[in-house]
Amino acid sequence: MSESTAPAASKSAAAIDRAKAAGRKALIAYLPAGYPNKQASIDAAIAVARNGADIIEIGIPYSDPVMDGSVIQAATTEALANGFRVADVFDIVAAVTAETDAAVLVMTYWNPVDRMGVDEFSRRLAETGGAGLITPDLIPDEAAEWFAASDKYGLDRVFLVAPSSTPERVAMTVEASRGFVYAVSIMGVTGARTSVSSAAEAVVAAAHNAGAERACVGLGVSRPEHVREIAAYADGVIVGTALVAALRDGGVEAVGALAKELSTGFDAVDGAAQ
Repeated sequence: MSESTAPAASKSAAAIDRAKAAGRKALIAYLPAGYPNKQASIDAAIAVARNGADIIEIGIPYSDPVMDGSVIQAATTEALANGFRVADVFDIVAAVTAETDAAVLVMTYWNPVDRMGVDEFSRRLAETGGAGLITPDLIPDEAAEWFAASDKYGLDRVFLVAPSSTPERVAMTVEASRGFVYAVSIMGVTGARTSVSSAAEAVVAAAHNAGAERACVGLGVSRPEHVREIAAYADGVIVGTALVAALRDGGVEAVGALAKELSTGFDAVDGAAQ
């Protein structure tokens, strides 16, 4: 099923569309599960949802996070050291969906899902009210089990496109995705930057040209001006490292305040509802 014909049941697509109807683009916030502890990660996710985030990405800490920058690596290492287990993510998602209207996606390397069992993981995620999965290291060619489980349980499946993606790869990814397509704006690991890669607009254009109704940009967003820049051409703006750093340095109150500040980046976007 193609992203462009995503069913109404797609929670992340609905969240993006609600933002568009309100005259802006979607704010998507990433936070690691279990950081700095399980309850604090729940409180932080609720705080960002109440301060402007339309979609929450809950990241599963992983022992070999090859795509993550130093801030997120340190946070996930701490969460694992504090006893985080993969099954804890379902409690976190359930708590956040019970308290907010945000669509809650789980972002994870594929190995933890595979270890638990794709059907079992998908069933439990659906039972918690979770929207679906973002799978940065899973490509559509190798996702047959995930296609079946996501269709069975009505879950979104978000795949990534990058500046290096060929037109054929972009088309395949758009066709495989449901909810939105995750456009990586730079090559390399995640992390806040002083400017956003100029490649991002081209990646989004390629996804739109391939039929994606919703393409959201992540990697490198840390300030309202980044939000403003990306919102001019993308359907959603993904923020991760900056929020994790705020949680590290100032706790739940600081992460909520940063979400509120970042959401002001939509205020000056001309034609955001077009």
